[in-house]
Amino acid sequence: MAKGRIFSALLMVFLVLAPHCEAFYLPGSYMHTYRQGEEIWAKVNSLTSIETELPFSYYSLPYCRPQGGIKKSAENLGELLMGDQIDNSPYRFRVNVNESLYLCTTNPLDEADVKLLKQRSRDLYQVNMILDNLPVRRFTEQNGVTIQWTGYPVGYTPEGSNEVYIINHLKFKVLVHRYEGGKVKVVGTGEGMEVISETETDAKSGYEIVGFEVVPCSVKRDLEAMSKLKMYEKVDPTSCPVEMEKSQLIREKEQITFTYEVEFVNSDIRWPSRWDAYLKMEGAKIHWFSIMNSLMVILFLAGIVFVIFLRTVRRDLTRYEELDKEAQAQMNEELSGWKLVVGDVFREPTSSKLLCVMIGDGVQILGMAIVTIFFAAFGFMSPASRGMLLTGMIFLYMLLGIVAGYAAVRLWRTLKGTSEGWRSVSWSTACFFPGIVFVVLTVLNFMLWSRNSTGALPISLFFTLLSLWFCISVPLTLLGGFFGTRAEPIEFPVRTNQIPREIPAKNYSWLLVLGAGTLPFGTLFIELFFILSSIWLGRFYYVFGFLLVVLLLLVVVCAEVSVVLTYMHLCAEDWRWWWKAFFASGAVALYVFLYSINYLVFDLRSLSGPVSATLYIGYAFVVSLAIMLATGTVGFLTSFSFIHYLFSSVKID
Repeated sequence: MAKGRIFSALLMVFLVLAPHCEAFYLPGSYMHTYRQGEEIWAKVNSLTSIETELPFSYYSLPYCRPQGGIKKSAENLGELLMGDQIDNSPYRFRVNVNESLYLCTTNPLDEADVKLLKQRSRDLYQVNMILDNLPVRRFTEQNGVTIQWTGYPVGYTPEGSNEVYIINHLKFKVLVHRYEGGKVKVVGTGEGMEVISETETDAKSGYEIVGFEVVPCSVKRDLEAMSKLKMYEKVDPTSCPVEMEKSQLIREKEQITFTYEVEFVNSDIRWPSRWDAYLKMEGAKIHWFSIMNSLMVILFLAGIVFVIFLRTVRRDLTRYEELDKEAQAQMNEELSGWKLVVGDVFREPTSSKLLCVMIGDGVQILGMAIVTIFFAAFGFMSPASRGMLLTGMIFLYMLLGIVAGYAAVRLWRTLKGTSEGWRSVSWSTACFFPGIVFVVLTVLNFMLWSRNSTGALPISLFFTLLSLWFCISVPLTLLGGFFGTRAEPIEFPVRTNQIPREIPAKNYSWLLVLGAGTLPFGTLFIELFFILSSIWLGRFYYVFGFLLVVLLLLVVVCAEVSVVLTYMHLCAEDWRWWWKAFFASGAVALYVFLYSINYLVFDLRSLSGPVSATLYIGYAFVVSLAIMLATGTVGFLTSFSFIHYLFSSVKID
């Protein structure tokens, strides 16, 4: 009862904090103040598109280049895996100085330039610019609704026209907040923490950048006048949008002039809240509906479980134990159901090594997911630190290799009664899931290389990942396996007969197992839609509080579904429950994969080309495999615990 109250209290805490999780920014959110007139340089990330999902370098197009040359920013492991390539740019801003400036004029476009610019424009590629770690935003009106986007298009084609126009003039709006300092404050500087005393207040006061917006437009300039200008010389401001006759066409022999305007606007937004505009996710009521729906499913299944156990199992056990041995023997001949498989229920399953390996990998993936989402829900994975979430997941997965090895080898010892072969089990556990992922990513990477996409992993990163795998993950898994050999195997409460009991012919058992996956999927699918939209439609996802609650509910539903299905199979005198318990909850992965295909067909209809579709399906397969291992492990371990408890209550010679 006390445990139930504690769980309810924790659940309520998560539900209360969920809508406010984005208010926490800890690592990677270091404030920087700028003085009047101080120069800031924008950076550019890879060009991205929801049409192809293939990122390309910003400088693969004929854009203006910085005077000092292109310099790449340092990137972490997560950024590289996501295909980010952050470079410096020629866009210069002077704090609180409004100006309209000339950048450069390109050489006459040749056939290859025109073809590439038109292709990128028609594929809806976006330029992603960053200022003080904030992505640039733009706003469009559709059916009277204002829609927020990150980035701006390379070009556009007006309705009723086949001509393509390039975006060559940008009107930036930079929101700044006046920071006056305080008597004593602790501020992150990006390299550590420092205390600002009262005498240093004036020295530390300045402007904080709290917003970065753009209005893109196409403007045809007077080449004769522009050719006399140098970079950063002033030009006349431009009103956007302009008439089609005054817009810049993309065609051969055309020279394109790039200009931009900057307007600084004072804002009441404080620096800790500057990401709120990006992380605001619509549809909070839908998240709550998903959670309430999941709770109803849990209560329904919990009712079934309690009815089965309290009224049926306990009653049978009580009757069974009240009889003497002769009466029990006579009763065994008369009774049917789970009591008849006492001598076979713990018989070793087929492909027992594979089962141990999958359980070990499932424990590792589940632990990684819970820990990562927990820290993200409480703000330790700041969006300001790009790639931090993916980097954290990779390192958590490697460190949890010791848990995977321990779980796999201990289950192996339990099934075999000996430690012989534990090294093979540990090696297989360390290589099964990562090996499949590595093969899939290698195939997809060759496809990206063929398209010269920045999403392709460089060879150096491949060797880095291999080094992390074989130098950290594999040794930790072997160490965990060694600890598993030292742990006591789980003792079965009943002996296994030498001759297996014949199983009645049943043609629907696996259909029940596959159908059982619909219940956990009902818990997950609404949140899955938001996650897919954030990944493939370029939106931010940061309601990790909701995701944490959904994950915990998913674990509970998987456990309940697996126990109910296992009990049904035992009642049908089917003692081969091991794999069915795993797939009863693991079948949710099948529905996740099918839903991903449905999302590709009906929601990503703009996704073009076989390469893009193959990338999508490859990533969906990897995610579905991880979900199958994690949820299947939950179901198996719960069913194993249930059966162990059930048959430990049966007194039999």
